[in-house]
Amino acid sequence: MNIYEELQWRGLVSDCTDAAELQRQLALRPVTLYCGFDPTADSLHVGSLVPLLALRRFQNAGHCPIAVAGGATGSIGDPSGKTAERQLLTKGQIAANVDAVRPQLARLLDFNVQPNRASLVDNAEWTAGVSFLDFLRDIGKHFTVNQMIAKESVRARMEDREVGISYTEFSYMLLQAFDFYVLARDHGCDLQIGGSDQWGNITAGTDLIRKKLGQPAWGLTLPLITKADGTKFGKTEAGTVWLDAKKTSVYRFYQFWINTADSDVIKFLKYFTFLTRDEIEALEQAHTVNPGAREAHRALAKSVTDLLHGEAATQEAIRASEVLFGAPLDGLSEATFNDIVGEVPTKPLEAAQLTAPGLLLTEALLHASLSPSKGQARKDVEGGGIYVNNLRETNPQRALTAADLLFGKHLLLRKGKKNYTVLTVK
Repeated sequence: MNIYEELQWRGLVSDCTDAAELQRQLALRPVTLYCGFDPTADSLHVGSLVPLLALRRFQNAGHCPIAVAGGATGSIGDPSGKTAERQLLTKGQIAANVDAVRPQLARLLDFNVQPNRASLVDNAEWTAGVSFLDFLRDIGKHFTVNQMIAKESVRARMEDREVGISYTEFSYMLLQAFDFYVLARDHGCDLQIGGSDQWGNITAGTDLIRKKLGQPAWGLTLPLITKADGTKFGKTEAGTVWLDAKKTSVYRFYQFWINTADSDVIKFLKYFTFLTRDEIEALEQAHTVNPGAREAHRALAKSVTDLLHGEAATQEAIRASEVLFGAPLDGLSEATFNDIVGEVPTKPLEAAQLTAPGLLLTEALLHASLSPSKGQARKDVEGGGIYVNNLRETNPQRALTAADLLFGKHLLLRKGKKNYTVLTVK
């Protein structure tokens, strides 16, 4: 498959300007394309992955990607898909966010391979020296208000009389069009990609390039990701799933993907991995035959986590997942165990309770709310259903001491297959 056919097979083509001519150009020569990422936070999130991975797909096919960190556009805020005005960030916040996002962009694009190495630029570089009057004269004159309010992102906000749209956000379209024009003029960029909510902004850029440079340019949009249950993609009960491991741990990142709904898993394998068509179709067949084996889910979680965090970190996350299914704790790092602590009930424990002769296991089970009484705790232990640090314990007289602590402060108690509590020394 060529790159356009691959995107179509993966379900990644939403809209395209003159698709036939774009396909012809992609077959004729290496095309330079770009996608912008506004630094509204100090990390990108999983919702940014579809366009970012699309840039890499084009690069793998021999084309030349440009990632634009929006130091300028990020100071305005894109109204697309937003029902309210964004909170404006300070210049210092934007600069810090750009610095934080740069290595994340660099992680998924190859900035060394020749001849189609990726580029990373900041649109603050070409907007900083342009005065307001010059921008109005040179760029604004090419747009009519009629055109701008016809764009869905603007019209939707204008129709909401309570919220409306400020002149600041109204002007965002012109700034993004200016980006495309500068990249076309200075870098030979003639394709912009982005989410389907960017269609109006992207076509504004193709129009500006045609008017000012007298040459064609193309736009291609990718679908906005939705989950089967209707909830917003990239959100969990714990909040946004970030690409930065300090904001979303590797374990929780892995868990986000492993918990993908059965009805979404094949679609997400196409969207978020570089697995081949044959590999994905084999996983689809296995998933159809035996969805309970979750082979497709494991392949998805491993592929995306490997990509973002590396194979070693992925293996740690897999180990942590296995611990909650009874795997031994040998060799598990404290950082990974701390991720587990955040997933199960935790109760405090006084250090003095573990001094000789120690805390009876039956009392610990009662304190951990795993057994309703000491009598039931005794029966649970004698019945073989109790585990201390994932090792079965059948002696109801067993006393827990400081020697049983994991990393000098935790006890992992389990009843049955799935009922866990961590006791943590204050």
